[in-house]
Amino acid sequence: MASPRPEKLHRILGQPSWRLATPEVEAYVTRLGGHLAPVTFDRKGRKIQPFAIAPWAEEKIDSAAPGVMRSMRGDFFCLPFGGNAAPFRGERHPPHGETANSPWTFVGRKRISGAETLHLRIRPKIRLGQVDKFITLRKGEPVIYSRHIISGMSGPMSLGHHATLRFPSHPGSGLISTSPFRLGQVFVEPVERPEERGYSSLVPGAIFESLDQVPALVGGTADLSRYPARRGYEDIVMLAGDPALPFAWTAVSFPKERHVWFSLKNPRVLRHTLMWHSNGGRHYPPWNGRHIDTLGLEEITSWFHGGLAPSVRPNDLSRSGHPTSLRLNSHHPLTVSTIMGVVLTPRGFDRVRSIEVAPEGIGLSSDSGKTAFVSLDRSFLEES
Repeated sequence: MASPRPEKLHRILGQPSWRLATPEVEAYVTRLGGHLAPVTFDRKGRKIQPFAIAPWAEEKIDSAAPGVMRSMRGDFFCLPFGGNAAPFRGERHPPHGETANSPWTFVGRKRISGAETLHLRIRPKIRLGQVDKFITLRKGEPVIYSRHIISGMSGPMSLGHHATLRFPSHPGSGLISTSPFRLGQVFVEPVERPEERGYSSLVPGAIFESLDQVPALVGGTADLSRYPARRGYEDIVMLAGDPALPFAWTAVSFPKERHVWFSLKNPRVLRHTLMWHSNGGRHYPPWNGRHIDTLGLEEITSWFHGGLAPSVRPNDLSRSGHPTSLRLNSHHPLTVSTIMGVVLTPRGFDRVRSIEVAPEGIGLSSDSGKTAFVSLDRSFLEES
């Protein structure tokens, strides 16, 4: 079979990247790590760029830094998800896996019926197999369809998407909400430690039922449903999802800017949501206290960000009925699909209360009773 014809790459914010575009969305995907950003949603002439890009994107950083640190932007697929500091059965994966660190290969580009799909591929070397990435834009829809197909790979695995948003700098500019979750927990250790030039603000291991009442180290509770907040700190919490839901969602409403960013997933494949509050709490290179107003909303099946080894072995979450890994079968490919998008909202639309199926799309309702509609194909998730 002939090799695919070379595809033009654009150097965007320090990284060679492939471009996709429709009238509604322009998106770039980096060759190194397959990171999705920058992405521009064109909504009635308004250019909305929701994703964060590391402030060192065009700087020279330590040559020993992993690829994920060089590309770090937007959304990227992690296999296995997490830091992976401990090896697993002789496998020593980089942070967030080879899929987030290594170069992807261009396979093809398909344009049909107003849709454009970019097809990339990576063959990991640490656990043999193949991962195919498909990023699709459809004319008339303000969304990104993302699909990863894992084939030829066996054994237990953690995985996830690492979507990272940049917020307007005024405190509480974004209102965060999710579909119902079964359990909320702060990471069991301090995410950062002062002796290592980092700071965290939440009580390690604390259990919570609502995002607006999470135990804080200074006493009382912190409200994680509003962001930016807690400048000078890094915190991580995880929401254990409900696999009985037909689909699960995460949303951020920006009332002043009058739009919502949202993500949809299959909760039987991506079971949980990890929230990474990064607001200037890391004072070592290349962070240097300047990674601010950034929130990771990461759809995962993993034990927090610990990596493969702690996700596979029994842990507090898996023992309580919240699986933190899944088992790959080399004879049965696994499909992981997400939909992310932006919708304009009417005046008075505040926090997203619900996202429900609507004819030819989804409907969003706010606490204030206002509604918005998005045209999309939700069946894309059902194919997972």
